[in-house]
Parts: sequence; structure tokens; C-alpha cells
Amino acid sequence: MKNNIVNVLIKRGVQVPNPESVFVSENINPDRISDENVTIYAGCKLIGEKTLIMKNSQIGYEAPVTLENTLVGENTKLNGGFFKGAVFLGDNTFGSGAHVREGSILEEQANAAHTVGIKQTILFPFVTLGSLINFCDAFMAGGTSRKDHSEIGSSFIHFNYTPNQDKATSSMMGDVHQGVMLNSNPIFLGGQGGLVGPVKIGYGCTTAAGAIIRKNELKHDRLLLGGAFKEVSIPKRPHVYTNIPHIFNNNIYYIAGLISLVSWYKFVRPLFVYDDFSKALILGLQDNLSKCINERILRLKDFCEKLKFSQKKFFGETKNKTSKANINHEKAIQTFQLAEKIFFEECDKKIKINKEGKEFITIVQKKINQTGKKYIEVIQQLEVGDREKGSAWLQDIENRIVNKLLI
Repeated sequence: MKNNIVNVLIKRGVQVPNPESVFVSENINPDRISDENVTIYAGCKLIGEKTLIMKNSQIGYEAPVTLENTLVGENTKLNGGFFKGAVFLGDNTFGSGAHVREGSILEEQANAAHTVGIKQTILFPFVTLGSLINFCDAFMAGGTSRKDHSEIGSSFIHFNYTPNQDKATSSMMGDVHQGVMLNSNPIFLGGQGGLVGPVKIGYGCTTAAGAIIRKNELKHDRLLLGGAFKEVSIPKRPHVYTNIPHIFNNNIYYIAGLISLVSWYKFVRPLFVYDDFSKALILGLQDNLSKCINERILRLKDFCEKLKFSQKKFFGETKNKTSKANINHEKAIQTFQLAEKIFFEECDKKIKINKEGKEFITIVQKKINQTGKKYIEVIQQLEVGDREKGSAWLQDIENRIVNKLLI
């Protein structure tokens, strides 16, 4: 069966220079592999019925690639490594040694050099990752073009797992409602540095090389210098949380942002569909975003479950129900019950569009009629007032959520 499918691909026009070294699983649909200038190099493996490869793409040029249920947009080069459950929207390049896992979305012209690991990571257009990076559970936007882009320096880490063994640690560089307009100042995260999630970083911010950032920076255009710790030894209180509002509220902001992105992917992105391949790509994009939201809700739920044990420890020590620590625990535990309900309501398939949203969609459609279905070009050519309408539409969705749930 393997050879039969490889032969089918070759007969359709897919370039497979060394077919005997390529593995294609039985559930691969050949019709989801374009026959226009697609090359699958030696040692590659294609697995999963969702796998999609669009025209002018190269798989495995530098080293073998395992591609499992991953959707590859036009003009994309995946040069070596492992890719599972990811979506590339086109004009992407990813170096060898990649480890790209479920919930990863790279929008147009987002790129990474060699030996980069991501999971549950969303990169808006132009965002560039250097080499030797671990950047899971994060969102990043900013920049206006490939020459003016947000970037993460080499040897950078997003610390996304805590000593209390939770991953309610998603960090947001920029935001959705401004980021989609492709006109925000780029963010630069300096090499050999890191973020201790969850944190929020504003547009135009730069973290110095070697800095470890632990706090939010909501102002724009700031230089952030993370200080080093002195050598100390202090008592540790395992499974106890002391910064609950910071963790809980940052997760609320993150999920609210992704939920606003649902509307963008549902009502704006489909306007740029031009054939069966691009339609399948957008459907896969929508599905991946839904998985990202579910992941974040699950991680926040796990965190709130752990708070119940933390609360017992605090109360056992203080016997004070009115203490600030006890109140913060109680607020988060109780608010999550409401949050879970609101999240799923806002993600419902019958999403309503407000006035600004309807006007913005009409504007985008007119612009497409004038210039064609080129996503980057259309968004970049929008007038200031048009962008403001679109941002207001998405920000209204975010605000509707966060205003009810922040503690």
C-alpha cells in the first residue's frame, strides 16, 4: 500500500526523488497533496488523513521530516524534524531539528530557524524564531512586514511548567485585536533569555539578552531588563499558590483573545478561500484554534482544582477565612465555574457579529474585489478607520469576557 500511494503521488506530479525511502501511511488522501511543484525528499514520512500540502512546498530538504496530520500552506519549506497537528498558512520556513506539536499555528511568513520546539503556540504573520528555542503555550504578534517583524532570539525559553506541576502558564506577546491588523510595533525577546509564564508583553517591547521576565509589561515600547537572583536558601511551601490573581487573570485574557480570534477565523479568513486546498486549510485552522482554546480551559481548570488543596493548606496555617490569600483562592475557584460557561457560550457556532464587525467584513470583501484574495496585501492596505472598526469588533468580544471574569 505504501508504494502504491507513493506511486499515485508521483503519477500526479509530486516530486519524490527517492521514493523507496519515503513512507506514506494508508490513510493519506493523495488529493490533499498538490501536484504543483511539491517535493518530498528522502527519508520523509507522511501520516494521517488530515495531512495537507499545498503548491510550491518542500518537505525534508535538509533532513527527514515526519509530517502527521499537519496542514502546509503554499510556498512553505519544512526542512527537517517532526510536525504533528500543526497548521502553516503559507510562505513559512522551518529549519531542521524542528519539534512542532499539536495546537501550533504559524500564519503567513512566520518562520523558525533550526532546533525549535513549539506546542500550543500561535504566531501571527512575520514573527521569526531564532535557533535552539523552546516556546510552547504562547501567542506572539507584532510587526508590519518581513523587514519589520517580531522576533525571538536564539536559546530562548518560555517556562511553561511550574513547580506546582500545572501549565496555566500561557503568555501573550501583543494581543489579537490589534495584532490581526499587521500594523503594530514589533516585539523583540532577547537571546539566551526567557519568560516565566503567564505574562503579557506590550507591543514594541524589547527584553535584553539574557533577561528572565517574570512580570507583565502592559506599556508599549519599553526595554525590559530582568535581574538575577542572589544566592539564597529559603523554606519552600509545595503546592501552595501566592500569586493567584496574576495567574488567573492572565489566563482569562489569553482565552478571551483566542475566542475573539475564532470570529476572525470564521468570518474574515474564509473570504480568502480560492480553491479546495485553501478551503481545507482554513477548516483545519479553525479546528486547531478550537483545540487551543480547549487546552487552555483544561489547564486553567486543573489550576483551579489545585487551588482547593492550596486553600486548605493556607487555612490550616492561618485559620483565617477573611485573609487576602483565602479570598483570592475562593474567588478563583468560584469564578472559574462561571468562566467555563462563558467560554463555551462565546465559542458557540452561532456567533453573532456586532455593527463594527459587519462593517469591517464588508470593507474587506470590497478590498478583495479590488486587489484579489491575498490576505497580507488586503489587510496592509486597509485604511486607519477600517482597521479601527475591525479591532473594535474583536476587542468587544475580549472585553465582554474579561469584564465578567477578572478577580
